[in-house]
Amino acid sequence: MKTISNVRAVSLAGLCVALLSACVVEPARPPQPEPLVEVVPAAPAPGYHWVKGHYRWEGNHWAWVPGHWRG
Repeated sequence: MKTISNVRAVSLAGLCVALLSACVVEPARPPQPEPLVEVVPAAPAPGYHWVKGHYRWEGNHWAWVPGHWRG
């Protein structure tokens, strides 16, 4: 029985190593800045709604995506 236990232990260790080698560790992002204040322009036509601006993470920094009208 000791051989089966050793085989299980080695298999489990191999699985753990395989899973850990596949891990991608992403560095911590800085906190998202406060949203910018936007002046909402007049709607281009009836039926449009305003989509507020927001920050999006772009690789190594927060980038502002401006608000826009969506019809």
